[in-house]
Amino acid sequence: MTHGRVAEYDDHKGYGYIERDDQEGDGERLFFHCTAIADGSRTIPVGAGVTFEIVAGRMGREATNVSRAEHRA
Repeated sequence: MTHGRVAEYDDHKGYGYIERDDQEGDGERLFFHCTAIADGSRTIPVGAGVTFEIVAGRMGREATNVSRAEHRA
């Protein structure tokens, strides 16, 4: 799993972008659709820490299986 933070999310349009936290990602921003939110809620707040998987998608590299992350010290 990769760690990041929700950089943008539009509830009305149902998609947003996650910014990776890890050094390998070097601040890479990944598109995600509301259907990729693992708990089925279809919404997630901007700034939330998340874990996710990276897959190839229609928009290039995308995030899927997006879950709220436990607080990391």
